[in-house]
Amino acid sequence: MSLLPTVLRRRLPALVAVVGLGALAGCSGVTYAETPLPTTSPSKPSSSAPAVAAPTCDNATQSYDPLPNLPSRAAISDASMRRIIDKGYLTVGISADTYLFGARNAFTGGIEGFDIDMARAVAKAIFGDPNKVQLRVITAGDRIPLLKSREVDMVARNMSMTCGRWNDIAFSAEYYRSGQKVLVSKALPGAKDLSLADLKGKKVCAPTGTTSLTKLQQVKGPVVVTAGTHTGCLVLLQQGKADAITGDDTVLAGLAAQDPNTVITSAKAITVEPYGLGLNKDDTYLARYVNRVIADLEADGQWKAIYNRWLAAPLGPAPAPPTPVYGR
Repeated sequence: MSLLPTVLRRRLPALVAVVGLGALAGCSGVTYAETPLPTTSPSKPSSSAPAVAAPTCDNATQSYDPLPNLPSRAAISDASMRRIIDKGYLTVGISADTYLFGARNAFTGGIEGFDIDMARAVAKAIFGDPNKVQLRVITAGDRIPLLKSREVDMVARNMSMTCGRWNDIAFSAEYYRSGQKVLVSKALPGAKDLSLADLKGKKVCAPTGTTSLTKLQQVKGPVVVTAGTHTGCLVLLQQGKADAITGDDTVLAGLAAQDPNTVITSAKAITVEPYGLGLNKDDTYLARYVNRVIADLEADGQWKAIYNRWLAAPLGPAPAPPTPVYGR
């Protein structure tokens, strides 16, 4: 995979309304799969792993110790992983409109980005083939319900690990660290230096079901506007129905690349957003397996290569990966 060419970036403002229609479809519950859905649904055996205890949340990034090594498929007895192995692919909830993290390539039709590479790395570890993955497009609000119902095995959708979410689901170790910032229309006076607090009376958009919206609602002054996705927020901004968008800096970098009439402000990030791969609350063994995959990606340089493939252009060369915190 490679970054979309510069010429596409110039054309994307004209295309974003089309992408926005896809975002609205996602809000209505429509989902899309990169691989065909099976004709029959596999049974859903209960996991042999104990339920995840509610964390103390002194450190929301704390996760489970990784497996010492990756076992062969035949050696895995955990019920949840056997269900995945027996059906023959990993089902992952992803975004299709978060440019650079999970977005549909307008030329190839495929979905690509940092999160997609992470999902394929887990599939490769399990099956020896990165294509043994079913990418299911979901909204941010779908993430926890679909994990709880086991309609997806994992979520790779720029999902921040929070204390509240740890009560509902499990997470992998932190695989990326972001922070909430603001993207504004360049038409706003002093646009480059504006913070959320400076946007009193201005319409600021954040997607439903996100920590970005929760934080925005705590700031006095801005008029809160919502959409199903960040791309939906960008459509509202382009239509004049929003003046700014707030979200993780990685997501905003993708939006800014799509619309040259916007800019990410220089204001300091107002949050620390540790990303984890979302898992069902009972899937402790799978969490330990995924943590081994992430640790190996970081150790052999593949994490850095994934970062540079997608994020080096807008955010600079790869930093050191997040330091995992184990022991939950």
